[in-house]
Amino acid sequence: MEKWYELPEAGLIIEPGSAAKYKTGSWRSRRPIWDKDRCTSCLTCWIYCPDSSVIVENHKVMGINLDYCKGCGICANVCPPKVSAIKMDEERR
Repeated sequence: MEKWYELPEAGLIIEPGSAAKYKTGSWRSRRPIWDKDRCTSCLTCWIYCPDSSVIVENHKVMGINLDYCKGCGICANVCPPKVSAIKMDEERR
């Protein structure tokens, strides 16, 4: 723990931060349920996910990283209706 006189002047942030250091998935009240058999890997969910939680390998959706997903439901809303590979469900703790 730094002493008050060791802190940067005026509260300046001198080191860049990264959300990758902080798992934020515990905030959510709903979680996406991904159906790999229905998914066409159109990558629309990956494009729109604000938390970069959709896992893509070799141009194919491989799942959802729930450590960072906040449960906003954007992925389920943008999934093509004919496919409906992502559904939102209540979080169970």
